[in-house]
This record gives sequence, C-alpha cells and structure tokens, in this order.
Amino acid sequence: MAKQSRRTEILEQRPVNLDGFVEEWPEVGMVAMDSPYDPEPSVRVENGVIVEMDGKPRAEFDFLDQFIADHAIDAEATEAAMAMEPVQIARMLVDPGVSRGEVLAVSRGLTPAALLEVVKTMNVVEMMQAVQKMRARRTIANQAHSTSARDNPVQVAAEAAEAALRGFRELETTLGVVRYAPLVAIALQVGALAGKPGVLTQCALEEATELELGMRGITAYAETISVYGTEPVFCDGDDTPWSKAFLASAYASRGIKMRFTSGTGSEVQMGNAEGKSMLYLEIRCILVTKGAGVQGLQNGSISCIGVPGAVPGGIRAVLAENLIASTVDLESASGNDQSFSHSDMRRTARLLPQLLPGTDFVCSGYSAVPNYDNMFAGSNLDAADYDDWNTIQRDLQVDGGLRHVPEAELLAARNRAARALQGVFAQLGLPAITDKEVEAATYAHGSQDLPLRDVLEDLKAAQQVMDRGVTGLDIVKALEGAGYSDMAHTLLGILRHRVSGDLLHTSAILTPELETLSAVNDANDYAGPGTGYRPSGARWEEMKRLRHVVSAQNPETEVG
Repeated sequence: MAKQSRRTEILEQRPVNLDGFVEEWPEVGMVAMDSPYDPEPSVRVENGVIVEMDGKPRAEFDFLDQFIADHAIDAEATEAAMAMEPVQIARMLVDPGVSRGEVLAVSRGLTPAALLEVVKTMNVVEMMQAVQKMRARRTIANQAHSTSARDNPVQVAAEAAEAALRGFRELETTLGVVRYAPLVAIALQVGALAGKPGVLTQCALEEATELELGMRGITAYAETISVYGTEPVFCDGDDTPWSKAFLASAYASRGIKMRFTSGTGSEVQMGNAEGKSMLYLEIRCILVTKGAGVQGLQNGSISCIGVPGAVPGGIRAVLAENLIASTVDLESASGNDQSFSHSDMRRTARLLPQLLPGTDFVCSGYSAVPNYDNMFAGSNLDAADYDDWNTIQRDLQVDGGLRHVPEAELLAARNRAARALQGVFAQLGLPAITDKEVEAATYAHGSQDLPLRDVLEDLKAAQQVMDRGVTGLDIVKALEGAGYSDMAHTLLGILRHRVSGDLLHTSAILTPELETLSAVNDANDYAGPGTGYRPSGARWEEMKRLRHVVSAQNPETEVG
C-alpha cells in the first residue's frame, strides 16, 4: 500500500468526505442542468393553440406537455417571448433597471426548454441578483418544522410557541404514526397561538386526511401536494396534472392557503428521468404548478437534495429552480429543509444563495426541534443553529426572518403553550396532560426529555376527534373555556381570514396584528441600490441583539 502524506490523512477525516458524490450520467438523468438529451426551445401557435413546443408536435405531447401548453403558457405572448435570445432575457432578470413586471410579461410566454436556456447563461451571483428582484412578496419570511419523534403533542405545542416567538410565520408538522395527526395538529395550532399571533400551521399527511383537517379549520395551509416532471413518475402516484389541479381547487374553496411541492432530482430518485436534466424536469413541475392556478411552490430539491448535491453544479441548479419559480410569479418556499451534508461549510453554502437575496420563505422547513426529532428526515438547519443564523443576519445585515429571544420569554411561551393545550384537551375531553408533562415541555430540548404518554389512549382520542367532527371553532371555544381568551380571538381571526379568501393571494402571510401581507399589498419593489426591502429601523435594532453582546462602555455587562 502506497504511503499517504499526513496532509491527505487529515483531509480524509474531514466531514465533507462522508458525503456522497457521483459522476454525471446523462442517460439516466444524473446531470444537474445541462443534458445533451434536453430538448431545444421552440414554439408554434395556430389559431390561438400551441401546436408545437420544444421540438415536439402536439400529436406527440405527453400529458405534462399538453397541460403546460394549454394552461401555463400565454399563447398570445409566446412567439414574441421565444424570439428573444436567452441571454437577453437573463440580462433583463439581472438588470435592476428592468422592472419585475417587464420580466413577467416575457416569462409568461416561455417554454420549459427556453427557461432552462435562460438560467444556463447565469452564474450563481447573477441568479441571486435576479431572485432579489423576482421574489413575489417584499417582506422576507421563514417556515419551520415542529415535529416529535414520539408524536408527543405537548412537545409539539411548546416547540411551536418557541418557533413562533423566534419569528417563523408558518409552522409545519408531520407524524411517525399517522393516526396521531388530529392531536398533533391541534397542538401545533395552539402552540403557535401561544408564541406569536398570526402564524399559519399545517399537518403534512396523505392528502385526504390533510384536506379534511384543513376544511375543519384545524390547519390553515397545505404544501405537500407533489408534482413531478415525467409522466411515469406522475402516474406512480395515481395522479395527473388535472387531478392535482382539482385537489388544489378543493383547498382553495375553503380558503386554505396551499402550494404544490416539487424538487430537482425527484425523477432520478424515482427512476424515470427519461434522460433529461434534473432542472429541465423541475421546470416542467414549476409550469404545471403555474397552470393549475396554485399561488406558490415549495421547491429547492425538496426531499431529494442528496441527488443534485452529489453531481457537479447541483446546488446551482437548486438556486435556478427557486429563481424560475419566482420568475413565473409563484411564491417560492425555497427549500433548505432536508439534511444533505456532513459538512457545516456545505450546509451554509447551500443556504446562502436563498438567505442573501431573500425568498418568500428562506426555508421551507428549518427544524425547530433537534434533528433527531425531525420526522421530515432531518433538516439542513435545526434548533442548535439558531444563534449561528442570528449572527449571520447581524454580520451581513440580511433578514432571514428570525430573531434572538431571551430565555425567560421563551420559557414563558413554552409553558403557556403546554398549559393552554392542557386546558384545550380537558375542554374537549381528550387524555389528560399532567403538570409534570407541562414542566418537562417547558425546559426540554427534545422528546427524549419528556415523560412518555399513553399512546393507545391518545390514538383512541385522536380517532374521536375525527368521529366527533371537531373543528377550529371547537378549539376557539375550548381556548375560551380554558381561560385563554386572547388565543381564542386570534384563532377566530385566522379563520375569518380564510372565509374572506385573504390567504389565497400569492405569497400571503399574516402579521402578528393579523393583517395580510402578500404580493398584492406588499409587492416586491426592488429596483436597484437604495430600493426594495432591507432591514432597518426597529427590525435592524432587533437583529443586532444576540445572546452575548456586551456594552461598549462596560465590556463586563451583556446587553443582548
């Protein structure tokens, strides 16, 4: 065996070398965004109908081609848009002198292959500049996972309160045991109310149960409605673009905010990439989302980041998919949600292209719990990363939506959430939450710090919630009955927003004052230096505060 240098031995021990890397293999789609098998851009319109797209006549369209051609591309604008050179459109994206509206007027006519050619001309810095302008909503936001390895509703409530207090405007949970869902969904909503008013919550499940929880008002939004870039993968889920559009309309009919989910690499992971690049197939997903009339998309290689992360240029392709979602006027919940690397440097490098320019939701799943509790297979960032995140915000004066909160406030919110849930469970006749559980949840880091619950009794109660038809209004009444009138009024206000349809606007969130911010009344107005959203005033003062900031006059005194 050849002798190794000491330098090589040290490098071999670096965490990054535990990651997986693979050479490109275009024939099976193992290539990020530049496959020789991707089609060339083209379009032809006859009598107002697209009869050729990306080198394929209409008679040869698969169902994605047909859906995109008929519902996602403006037939009146497409021939003029497609006549433009890709680099010309890319320069429009980067140029702060070209408005977002001018870009949207062009992008509505571009085919999947044309959108791919545009971003292929751009480097990562240029894409970030474009994201800064093309983001739908002016104000940055963030979303967190609040889950429990034991599906413990008391833990979920406490974690939701802390996450809301730290600044997240959407909170998502999922389950290890699906039948626990009603109790955990109630816990998530109650906990969020205890932390900060106006936080929207969802429970990610199979679609029938998820829809029912939403229709009952136990959740406020949904995002795990997956779309795919090839017909065989779509069919694996017994779905078509039309069935997904019908499902989206079911959510919208009840005022439930929702977005589709897709991600670069999913078709490779499922074995049917048809030899196309990951990004080309993802662009088809983006346009299916647009064609279905859905307001936004959770994308950024959701649940499959290890695939593009293993090939050259893969993280660039992930940024490109976020940019394209914004470029066709969708809300972008831009990933940063699944673990993909052992390297802290790589984890940060994957985050910064979304954090620095800002997206509608910088993370579509920052883990508000330790990753051992994250039932979404772990996140790129977890509860141990809060101080690092806040420090990066302060260092660079960029807003990632979070803030440092003194421990006394966190403990008070966690305790109130657990006690409020204790009261709600009592009012609804659900299994008792003990004072010991409340105390443990107040101070816990994760599920390992909480006493075990009687799972069988909880599961029986969860079924009773469904059988009895418990709704969001019942939770309002339970909060009022338990002495939490402010939380009851906040939840009632969120339900009113659903009735009004306020959550259906592109990129809608609620402020702590229960005012809607969206692309309608908070449109991104970036137009170069000195314009657009940037943290200032009270928000910048808040971002300056960290755990161990000391007084300049008295270095022995912490002021953070």
